[in-house]
Amino acid sequence: NKKRVRRVWRALGLHVRKKKRRKIRTGQARVFAATGPNQVWAYDFTLDRCANGQAAKSLSVVDEWTRECLAIEVGSSLTAVRVIAVLERLFKQYGAPQVLRSDNGPEFIARALKVWTLVNHSETATIDPGKPWQNGSVESFHATFRRECLDAEYFAHLSEAKILIEQWRWEYNTQRPHSSLGYRSPAEVGAEARAAMKSESRASEVAVPMA
Repeated sequence: NKKRVRRVWRALGLHVRKKKRRKIRTGQARVFAATGPNQVWAYDFTLDRCANGQAAKSLSVVDEWTRECLAIEVGSSLTAVRVIAVLERLFKQYGAPQVLRSDNGPEFIARALKVWTLVNHSETATIDPGKPWQNGSVESFHATFRRECLDAEYFAHLSEAKILIEQWRWEYNTQRPHSSLGYRSPAEVGAEARAAMKSESRASEVAVPMA
């Protein structure tokens, strides 16, 4: 029997060779803590379905320091090319963040996205596989998004979902004071931070060293 076989193997000093699990390389996980606006953006997907059966996939982009939801892109499918298009729009509007934090989804580790971020003076930081808490800002946001919007609203079709989700995003950013932000809204904190950054940039341009 099996027990007897094990005893004989042990007595002879034999060992069963264990198979090594094959690891998938997804890039080095890095930890960045935002200490100011536009330093770290976190992004991830949520999935839902409309009443007519259409899939509603949402890409949320959140500034970890201001708590501002910069965008929620909604579509039946969102590829890496679509993700790049959203980021390109946001980079033009807000400037490039130092770091983009995400999980190891295929859209986020695509070579095209990594090259695009490097060209645009930003870099990607992937969390460890199976550890969503390392992307806590967007996970917390998605819990609120799910509870207050996706589970609360009735989407007849994808076009209606886009309208209602964008309306909810506006209310979240402008009508939702956060205790961590001194009971101010994310949009208010974000606007103040961007204004301060522009002021500092102008001051540095004016302060040209004398020859």
